[in-house]
Amino acid sequence: MAVIRGKEYGEEEVYNHLDDLIRRWFREKYGRFTPPQKYAIVETARKNNILITSPTGSGKTLSAFLAAINRLIILARENKLEDRVYVLYVSPLKALNNDIKRNLEQPLREIYSLAEEEGIELQEIRLGVRTGDTDQSERQNQMKNPPHIFITTPESLAIILSTPKFSKLLERIDYLIIDEIHSLAENKRGTHLSLSVERLEKRQKGRMVRIGLSATIHPVEEVAKFLVGFDDDGKERDCVIADVAYAKEIEIKVLSPVDDMIYTPSEEMSDRMYREIARLIKQARTTLIFTNTRSATERVVYNLKKRLGDEYVIGAHHSSLSKQTRLDVEEKLKKGEMKCVVCSTSLELGIDVGYIDQVILLGSPKSISRALQRVGRSGHRLHDRSIGKIIVLDQDDLVECTVLAKEALDRNLDRIRIPEKPLDVLVQHILGMALEKVWKIEDAYRLIKRSYPYRNLTMEEFLSVLRYLSGHYSELEKKRVYGKIWLDLDSGEFGKRGRMARPIYYLNIGVIPDEVSVRVVTKGGKRLGKVEEEFAERLIPGDIFVLGGKTYRFLGSKGMRIIVEEAEGERPTVPSWFSEQLPLSYDLGMKIMEFRGKMKEMLDDEEALLRYLIEEYHAERKTAEAIYNYFYEQEMFSEIPTEKTLLVEHFIDDRSRHSYVFHAVVGRRASSAIARVLAYRAGRITGRNVGVVIGDNGFVLTLSEEISPHEIASILQTDNFREDLKQAIEKTEILKRRFRHVSVRSLLVLRNYLGREKSVWRQQMDSETLMGIIKKLDPEFPVLREAYREIMEDSMEVDNAMHYLEKIEEGETEFRFVDLPSPSPFSFNLIALGESDIVLMEDRKAFIQKLHARVLEAIKNAESG
Repeated sequence: MAVIRGKEYGEEEVYNHLDDLIRRWFREKYGRFTPPQKYAIVETARKNNILITSPTGSGKTLSAFLAAINRLIILARENKLEDRVYVLYVSPLKALNNDIKRNLEQPLREIYSLAEEEGIELQEIRLGVRTGDTDQSERQNQMKNPPHIFITTPESLAIILSTPKFSKLLERIDYLIIDEIHSLAENKRGTHLSLSVERLEKRQKGRMVRIGLSATIHPVEEVAKFLVGFDDDGKERDCVIADVAYAKEIEIKVLSPVDDMIYTPSEEMSDRMYREIARLIKQARTTLIFTNTRSATERVVYNLKKRLGDEYVIGAHHSSLSKQTRLDVEEKLKKGEMKCVVCSTSLELGIDVGYIDQVILLGSPKSISRALQRVGRSGHRLHDRSIGKIIVLDQDDLVECTVLAKEALDRNLDRIRIPEKPLDVLVQHILGMALEKVWKIEDAYRLIKRSYPYRNLTMEEFLSVLRYLSGHYSELEKKRVYGKIWLDLDSGEFGKRGRMARPIYYLNIGVIPDEVSVRVVTKGGKRLGKVEEEFAERLIPGDIFVLGGKTYRFLGSKGMRIIVEEAEGERPTVPSWFSEQLPLSYDLGMKIMEFRGKMKEMLDDEEALLRYLIEEYHAERKTAEAIYNYFYEQEMFSEIPTEKTLLVEHFIDDRSRHSYVFHAVVGRRASSAIARVLAYRAGRITGRNVGVVIGDNGFVLTLSEEISPHEIASILQTDNFREDLKQAIEKTEILKRRFRHVSVRSLLVLRNYLGREKSVWRQQMDSETLMGIIKKLDPEFPVLREAYREIMEDSMEVDNAMHYLEKIEEGETEFRFVDLPSPSPFSFNLIALGESDIVLMEDRKAFIQKLHARVLEAIKNAESG
């Protein structure tokens, strides 16, 4: 069978698979099955693995649980329920776990009440939740009276698998349900869980059915393979795909509160935006607003409260708020007591937030899948329409969101990226497995390769992790890094070493790095403020950034401090808000370049182009006109870059430096890889430092001397691209900080030893010391290899970067070079990122107005000439 598309079953056929009691309960409560239920219930009852992808509010959760509850009710009726776990539910969110428990208790109460009515005696079906917050007495109670339906998180499952007693209760699971699998598959939490699931599979004495629940996702086949993995022969396990994402009607509109995005003063623009949001809020029952950043969330709440007064209940929800504050907001949302909630990204996942009838996105969500996920939070019932409004304030956002809205409505999703064989996650699981028993190397290797992310793991890579964990590198013992397993290559076996292995594992498991701020100080030690670590890791010595209205040059770092010197009047190379911004996805970038090509093609016929935008993209007339004017000015002043051309524009800035703007809309991650490699190569040619500014619509290289178009063409090569990228990140903050994250995951640096927490500052210092030793010791050391892999593959999408450069090499994309007197309209936002005088929105506006005036002057001269 392998991975196949499922089919919709008729109502009666679904009912035929249900017990009389469940049948009566369902008929009285719901009457009809929803599309995901028609696809899933028969398959799960037949014990087939299934991935269910459907919108919020479509009965997806019940479609996963109904066959399981049906089985438990049959056993409870026959008095055959044993003291063990029958159903295991795993979700990435603790809040979702409590939701699920509440949502299961209600139907079970109703079914038991019906049973009583009919004089049927049922054994009690027990439910239990286990997360890091579960207290000791509840854990002991779960051991004495095991829950039949057990609800947990990926991290708690990994710990349970290595506990001698409770793990025995998981040896005959009927159903494993993984919720929000789309949010797990693309990061290391999902990789961690996939290994736990294979370890769990190994223990089974019967058939464990795997059920994945997902929002709209692409490619759905790959996520299905991630869910089910492989058997020992390397053959894909069977899985049915129930793809009912099309079932919900969606409406997405792009709105601009002003007609002129360049010359409308900032204050007026802001006022018009809040007036428009207030109007939309008043029209709806409950509105959810997404802002992309935590700071913007607070700003929007403050302004809306000021404008709407106490008459409307408005709240904020983001990860920096206390757990209690977030829970209070969620509870009020469920009860319909909130008029509006503003959040950054924290309400994207499926915690039950009650009825929301519209979603407003402030600015682009940067990915098509994310747009659908956010808009899908509205219209919670199946036949309600999901309504989304995207509010844009600049020309690039207008183009991006116009393209994004159409792609979202056409369900052309971004591809999901599943990390490939992360070695740090593997370290944790090898230690966890060693706590269970003595393993044959070959058996353990086979088990690991059943997990989809590790299907391509080589035996040499596996052995390198075993050697590291066994204390093979004696030089590291001087830095108190000791072996945690024993390894005997002659007998081909390994097992746990010493009494400390178990507490080390329990206290240090997990993949999410500690989130911290980094202190900014001068060489003399004077404190200047703090920046987020995500911002700090993007810095390269010589980078200029703004803090508290002043510009500083980054010199280096020590632990959790970055050292700077004042750089008055210098142009920043990294914008201060950069770390909070979501990155544009590669697939959406490609769609934007195709859209540019279409606009270029139609530019000669203004009316036809406007009609096309109104009909095909559902754009309002004024939006279509704004897009036309933007493209017209670009073509008249320079040329329109498209999917078939890489346009590089060269101009000399006010400080007589040469700026090269690369119009490659390949997503910010791939853009970062290409920009760093080209800067590294250009630096080799000129023997000088090269300034780099990276944005969503391309990047800018700034040099003190000119390089020719021929030299630029020569550095746009894929030859040695990975090696050059590795060299380019060699002395950067991102390597130092990601090495700490990977070291902590790999148990090279322990977060917690014997209950004593190690501060992030100390973790950073220790990891930097160890990195220096390891680089000399073994360049292929698994922890170092993983740090490079994570940066290059996950953070910089090196494969997408190389794919784009290959198209240039093969002539599919033409390299074009233009000399200009000043920046073109398409490069305004990129150039503005690197301006030192831009601290406030007004400064940015004034700067863009100045550039635009030059463009208009040049066009006017060209037209009159």
